[in-house]
Amino acid sequence: MSAVDSSRIRVRLDGISKRYPGTIALDEVSLEVRSGDIHALVGGNGSGKSTLIKILCGVVTSESGGSIEVDGSPASSESWGVADARAAGVHAVHQDLGVFLDLNVGENLAIGEGFASTRLGAISWPDVYGRAAALIERFMIDATPQTPMRSLNQVNRTLVAIARAVQDGAHDRGLLILDEPTASLPVEESDLLLSTLKGFAAAGQSILYVSHRIDEILRIADRVTVLRDGHVAGTYEVRDLDEASLVQLIVGRDIERRPPRLATAVADSPVLELRNLAIGPLEDIDLKVGAGEIVGVAGLVGSGRSSLLRGVFGVHQPRGGTMQLLGVDRRFATCREAIAAGVAYVPENRADDAAFADLSIAANILMPALHDYRSVVGMRDHAIVETARRMMGSFLVKASSADAPLMTLSGGNQQKVILARWMGMRPKLLLLDEPTQGVDVGARAEIHDIIRRAADDGMAVLMVASDPEELAQVVDRAVVLRAGRIAVELEGEDISADRLTTEIHRGRSAAA
Repeated sequence: MSAVDSSRIRVRLDGISKRYPGTIALDEVSLEVRSGDIHALVGGNGSGKSTLIKILCGVVTSESGGSIEVDGSPASSESWGVADARAAGVHAVHQDLGVFLDLNVGENLAIGEGFASTRLGAISWPDVYGRAAALIERFMIDATPQTPMRSLNQVNRTLVAIARAVQDGAHDRGLLILDEPTASLPVEESDLLLSTLKGFAAAGQSILYVSHRIDEILRIADRVTVLRDGHVAGTYEVRDLDEASLVQLIVGRDIERRPPRLATAVADSPVLELRNLAIGPLEDIDLKVGAGEIVGVAGLVGSGRSSLLRGVFGVHQPRGGTMQLLGVDRRFATCREAIAAGVAYVPENRADDAAFADLSIAANILMPALHDYRSVVGMRDHAIVETARRMMGSFLVKASSADAPLMTLSGGNQQKVILARWMGMRPKLLLLDEPTQGVDVGARAEIHDIIRRAADDGMAVLMVASDPEELAQVVDRAVVLRAGRIAVELEGEDISADRLTTEIHRGRSAAA
C-alpha cells in the first residue's frame, strides 16, 4: 500500500455512460480513485476500458447525466473536454509512447511544455536543459538532458513519456493514467518500471493502471475495478484477491487450466526439421517439430526467437544449415513460396504485419483464398460472407457482422481473425509469434484452445511466447534460446513457468 493518506478521493466518476450505434460501450459506470493509490482498471477486450480513459481525458464526450470530479472540483461529464482534463492534471501515457527517438531527452521533455526562449525569440537551451534536469531527477530517469532518446531502454523511454505528461503538476494532484505500460517490456524491465511507479504512488501520485497482466495487478495495485460489457462488475481491495479469483471476475467464469501434456516422442518423419541453422543471432540450431505437436520457443528479447520463425517462413534468409519440410530440403526465397508449401505465420506485430484494418472481417479471414471466389461477373460476395460467418463461429470471433471493418474489433477478436485466416488453409506447419500479446485473459484462453485444436487435428506448431506461464500451459516441448543457441530442451512434466524462467535467465550475467 502507498505511504500517503489514502482516505481522500482524488478522482470520482459517477454515472458515466457512452453509446455508439448498436453498442453500449459504458453503462452507468462509477469509479473512485484514492489519493496516492495505484488503482487498476481491468476487463476483457471490449469491456469499456479504452472508452472510459478517453472520457477521462476529454477526448470522447459521455452521455448526459454523469459527473467527473478531480481534487474536489466537480463537472458535468457531458461538458468535460481536453482542456478541462489538462487543467485538472489528468494525463495519460499509452503503450505507444509518442516519444521522438531522433531527439534528445531534454528536447522530448520540452515538447510537452514548450521550449523556453530568450528575449530575441531564440530557444534558451540552458533553461530547456535546466528544466529537463529537474524532471529527470524527479522522475528517476537514468539519463541526462543531452542523452539521445534512441539510446534509452524502454523503461526510461516510458519514464520520459510520464515526465513529459505530468511535468506541469505535483505528485499530490490530478491523475496519471497508464495504459499497458509494460506490454512490450521484458520481465526485468517491467520489474524496474513497477518499482518506480510504486515510488510515485508513495509520494502521493494517484495512478489509474490498465493492464492485461494479472500478476502485475496483484503486485502493484492497491485496488482494482473490473469492467465487464460496459458495466462495473465490482471494485476490490487487491490484498483480498489471488490470480484465480481476479481472472474469474474479469471473464465471469472459471478458466480451466490444462495440465502439461506428457512427453511424447517426435515422429521419425517430423513435419519440420532444422539442422545447424544459422540466422540472425542464432547458430547451429537443431530442432524437430512433429505432426500434432506444439513446440515452444523461449528466450530473452534479442535472443533470436522471432528470427527463427522468420527464417523458416522466408522473411529472412539463413546464413547456413538446412531445413526440411516433410523430409524435403526447403529454403523459401519468399513468403509466397512458404505459404504454397503449407507453412502459415502469425507475426508478433499484428497491426503492422498481419491486419488489414480498413477491410472487412470477411476479407481479412479469406484474404489468401479470395481468388477462389472470383466469377466471370466479379467477386461472389455472398459466398465470401457465408464462409467467413462459418469461420467466425469456429474461431469464436465476436462481431456484429462479417462485413464490419476489422478495426472495430477488440484486440483478442482481431487476433482470432488472423488465426482463422491461416488455419483455415489447413497448413502443415503453423508458426506463431506471441499469439496472445495484448489480449485479455478470456480471449487468451480461447486462443490457446484454438491452438490446441489445431495440433489435435495434426498441425505441427512452433510457438514463440515471452510469458513462461503461457508456454507451460500450452506447449508439449520447449526450447530455450541463450547466447545464440538452444541451451536446453524441456518436455512433459519438466515444463513449468519457474523452470523456464530459470533457464531463460541462467548465465545472463556471464553472457553480458
